[in-house]
Amino acid sequence: MRSDKKICAVIPARYDSTRFPGKPLALLGGKPVIEHVYKRAAKADMITEIMVATDDERIFNAVIEFGGKAVMTSKNHVCGTDRIAEACAEHDCEYVINVQGDEPLIDPQVIDSIAETLVKDNECMAATPIALIKNEDELINPNIVKVVRGNNGYAIYFSRYPIPFIRDAATKKEQKFYKHIGLYGFNKNFLLQLVKYPSSSLEKAECLEQLRILENGFRIKTVLTDYEAIGVDTLNALKELEKLL
Repeated sequence: MRSDKKICAVIPARYDSTRFPGKPLALLGGKPVIEHVYKRAAKADMITEIMVATDDERIFNAVIEFGGKAVMTSKNHVCGTDRIAEACAEHDCEYVINVQGDEPLIDPQVIDSIAETLVKDNECMAATPIALIKNEDELINPNIVKVVRGNNGYAIYFSRYPIPFIRDAATKKEQKFYKHIGLYGFNKNFLLQLVKYPSSSLEKAECLEQLRILENGFRIKTVLTDYEAIGVDTLNALKELEKLL
């Protein structure tokens, strides 16, 4: 599906990552991770503009060097949502897709599915992909965020804890568990409204910025996908991904 709507993909990228400082500039196949993400996102059919939002001149210069577009943002942002809101505030677009800067193999079709959901449903202010959890290790891993969704496709809650809790072990095989894929789409006007709210208590407790949306009474549409996210959170993860490539 192609649309006449203006849809901007923004890749938030900061240098001072706690677990892997400088990871946007780490080389993968001879190119910076951020370049892989940018060029994969650029293949999404529905994206009309793409840029990197950063607080570091080294990342800014690297993006310009490979022919991409970058904007400088404040160093004071506590999450990617706040950073992309600053980056796109003055840009002429109707929807904003937050593409994680540490997923060099991001599937352009996942980006398109989120963009399409926003365009088709005027009541949808925010959308995000989810996937089925296929093994117990994923379910108990706090680094893999779980989500419970309603019959209407909207998220009920996100947590690092395995949810829903299964009281009767006999019903566990019947229950489907979903994991969150860290990509977001927003109606731009809603995004600019959202970042005016302070970090919520649930957001701080779980360290999950999407909970700010739910705690303030708004909804997030979930989109089921088969895409398996491979993030570069550590140097070891980068080395493993290098082997895959």
